[in-house]
Amino acid sequence: MRVLVADDHGLLRDTLIMFFHSGNDITAEAVGTLGEAQKRISEDDPYDLILLDYNMPGMKGLDGLIETLDMEGTQRVALISGEANRDIAERALELGAAGFLPKTLSAKSMINAVRFMAMGEQYAPVDFLTAAEDSANNSLAVKLTTRELEVLRELTDGKSNKEIARALGISEPTVKLHMKTLFRKVGVTNRTQAAMIAHEAGVI
Repeated sequence: MRVLVADDHGLLRDTLIMFFHSGNDITAEAVGTLGEAQKRISEDDPYDLILLDYNMPGMKGLDGLIETLDMEGTQRVALISGEANRDIAERALELGAAGFLPKTLSAKSMINAVRFMAMGEQYAPVDFLTAAEDSANNSLAVKLTTRELEVLRELTDGKSNKEIARALGISEPTVKLHMKTLFRKVGVTNRTQAAMIAHEAGVI
């Protein structure tokens, strides 16, 4: 199974590629813009699935999805995002997207979803589509305290808890407490997912 991942954040691309390669039968390629993705689609052998980041350069919201779906010979195309809301996900599905993947999905769920879509099915997490529109439209700057935002920015730079503590002039236990609280508020379970959300929200 061949997958093309288009996302402008290097850490996210590397993480997604790692997820897919761990699925044994999935081979993934990665690019950083919509233009690069469309060039690969035109020149490469057909992909089983193409994943487009909703907020990467060139997308212009759902316009990039529509353009890609309209390309001659285009294979199945799905959106991935850490910030898009339920309305955007539903509109993408109505336009013919193979699915919508929140970046907070676990590696196992992401791999299963990719296989599902590559088989011709349409996918979106039920809990995402049925959840109340509470946090999706809210900026992280509103949901998090100033200190939590500072911790979030530091962790997205790949710093350890000790390095974050030194940079912010606080103790490691305090860093861990802030980390636990911001993970809960943002709805993630690890540092990589938190970095994805921060990037999508434009706080890094």
